[in-house]
Amino acid sequence: MRWKEQLLTLTPYQPGKSIESVKKQFQLEQIIKLASNENPFGCSNMVLSALQSNLLNMPIYPDGYASSMRDELAAFLQVEPEKLIFGNGSDNLIQIISRALLHPGASTVMATPTFSQYRHNAVIEGAVIKEVPLLNGEHDLHGMLDAMDEKTNVVWLCSPNNPTGTYIPETALLAFLEKVPSSCLVVLDEAYYEYVVADDYYDAISLTSKYPNLIVLRTFSKIYGLASLRVGYGVANPAIIKALEPGREPFNVNSFGQAAALAAIEDQEFVEECKKKNRTGLQQYYDFCHQHGLEYFPSQTNFILIDFKIDGDTVFQYLLERGYIVRSGKALGFPTSVRITVGTTEQNEGLLRILDEFLVNQREEQLFKK
Repeated sequence: MRWKEQLLTLTPYQPGKSIESVKKQFQLEQIIKLASNENPFGCSNMVLSALQSNLLNMPIYPDGYASSMRDELAAFLQVEPEKLIFGNGSDNLIQIISRALLHPGASTVMATPTFSQYRHNAVIEGAVIKEVPLLNGEHDLHGMLDAMDEKTNVVWLCSPNNPTGTYIPETALLAFLEKVPSSCLVVLDEAYYEYVVADDYYDAISLTSKYPNLIVLRTFSKIYGLASLRVGYGVANPAIIKALEPGREPFNVNSFGQAAALAAIEDQEFVEECKKKNRTGLQQYYDFCHQHGLEYFPSQTNFILIDFKIDGDTVFQYLLERGYIVRSGKALGFPTSVRITVGTTEQNEGLLRILDEFLVNQREEQLFKK
């Protein structure tokens, strides 16, 4: 078979370890997963009710246009319904954009390290990939502009960025958008938008009216707690949406996802409560880092990247064997760091106790070697 050559060497997306696999491997009764930036507080009770009411629709195809969800979300965001496109998670939208605009004759620009699926899909489409290293964990927007040329069809911005949790300030973003050629699509991935508290963050949705080459991606997987249902959406000029729609598979957002997202939008009280609890949890990690002299990036998300100055896999394994799943920074471009999802107060306390024990052991080992 004549496979695409890039598929034969490309590694599939590697999700974090599952709770059940860790239980089985280490014979543990309880596992706390703080690896995939999921909402530790679950989802709104309104979502659970909506899912229960939707059970009878199991044999019926979902609404391919997502009419009810489209109207509800459009009203919430105060945009025209024609400015919305929906995906099986925002990952699906990244895939659609790549399929529509990237090919062997095109190039694409992105930061590094950042969300892996920008590069992954660009490789599949055979595009030239230009990666610009982060500066102190933040996008080097000047460097990204310099990397662009007449063949650049897509530039990816992840703000807040995964895995650093940093964001692009409004003045920097506006200056960047002014300089990007109108022929290049700017993809602004805001998967963690609802967690942001920075005063100089921007209103991305309003910017789509001023910049017709901008698309904003968001998801219901994070603060809304619907990760398993896979619902993402994009907001852009209707001309962009119209061009992308043929690349979207039929019925790509299932009925349960649509019903859940519709209910989730209505419960903004739940969202605000999760946002507050997340900031409290982040402070637990900040305090711990200050106590132990550990470097970290201040985060506008529900995770924190901490530099332990040793192999990140070592820290990951130590926590794993004691029932806590996190992500080693080794696979994320930060080999001496670990990325930890902010959990509940109790989950954070439990993990930090083990990390404290780990650091004490490390110091004792160093003293022994001397």
